[in-house]
Amino acid sequence: MKKTLRLFVLFLLFAMVVAACGAPAVEPAPAAEEPAAEEPAMEEPFRVAVVMPSAITDLAFSQSMYDALLRVQEDMGGADKFEIVYSENMFVVDDAAAALRDYASQGFDLVIGHGSQYGSSLQEIAPDFPETSFAWGTTVDTFGQPNIFAYEAASQEGGYVNGVVAASLSTSDVMGVVGPIETGDAKLYVDGFVAGAEATKPDIQVNVNYIGSFSDVALASEAANTHVSAGADVLTGTAQMVVGAIGVAEENDVLWFGTQSNQTSLAPSIVVASQVYHWEGILNEMIDLIKSGTLGGQSFTINLENDGEVIEFNPDYSVPADVQTLADDTIQGIIDGSITIPMGE
Repeated sequence: MKKTLRLFVLFLLFAMVVAACGAPAVEPAPAAEEPAAEEPAMEEPFRVAVVMPSAITDLAFSQSMYDALLRVQEDMGGADKFEIVYSENMFVVDDAAAALRDYASQGFDLVIGHGSQYGSSLQEIAPDFPETSFAWGTTVDTFGQPNIFAYEAASQEGGYVNGVVAASLSTSDVMGVVGPIETGDAKLYVDGFVAGAEATKPDIQVNVNYIGSFSDVALASEAANTHVSAGADVLTGTAQMVVGAIGVAEENDVLWFGTQSNQTSLAPSIVVASQVYHWEGILNEMIDLIKSGTLGGQSFTINLENDGEVIEFNPDYSVPADVQTLADDTIQGIIDGSITIPMGE
C-alpha cells in the first residue's frame, strides 16, 4: 500500500513538472505605438507660361522676359518651386492666341502674352478663365479685366542716358537710329535717345529710320548701312531685328548702344552700353498678388528708379572718366526728377 502511495505521489509530481515545462511563457503586452508624424504636403510649384514674338536668345525683347523669369525661378528655389514653360517665335498672332488659350486650359497660375500685339487676344481669352491670371505688355491697359495685369517700360529713361553718352562720344556729330514700328517702348526709347543727344549737343544730327518691322534683320541691316553712308559714327536701335544693324556697326567700326537686353556679346569691340530690362521686380509683385487672391486689374512700370531698367556698360569698352561721370549724373537726375525728358509727339 505504501509503495502504491509513493508511486502515486511520484507520478503526480512528474505530471506537475511536465505541465510546468509545457506552459507558454507570458510576455508583457507590447507598448502602444505612437502614431507616425504626418509628412507635410509638398507645395505645388507656381506655374508660369509665356508666349513671345521672338526667340528667348534674341538679345532683345523676348530674352529680357525669359532672363527675368529665370532670375525669379532661382530666387524662389528652382524649378520645383517655380515652373516656366514658353512658346517662342510666335509672330503670328492667331498662333499665339491658340497657345495662350492652351496654357490657360492647363491651369497655369500666370499666363503672359509678352507683346503688345497680343492684347486683343487676351481681352477675348481672359473672361473664359476667371481663375487664371494673365499679363501682357508693354502697355498699361488691363481692359478693366479683374484677371489681367499690364506692364510697360519707361524706356525713354535709358534711351535718354544712352543718347547723352552717345553724343558725348560722337566725333562726326551724326548718329543713326534703326527703329522697328513707331509704337510702345520702341518709340519711347527712340524719342528718349534723340532727346538725350540733343540735350548734350544741340546741333547734333540724329537720323531716325523706322523700318516697319520688329523682326526683319535684312531691312535693319539696310537701314544701318544708310546711316553709316550718311556719316553716322554711332548707331542704336530696338527690337530683335537689331542684330542686323549691330553687324553693320561692327563691320564699319561704328559705336552701338543697345536696349532691352545686354547686347555686348554680339560685338564686344563696339557696344558701349545697353539699357537692360529687369522685369523680375514687377513679376514678383504680380506673383505676390496672385498668391493673395488678386489676379489682375493692376498695371506696372519698370524704370531707372525701381531698377527695372539698368544701364549696363561694356567692361571691355573704355568710357572716358568724364563721360562716365556724366552718365551717372544723368541717371541720378532722372531718378530724382531734376532732369525732365522732353518727348516728341
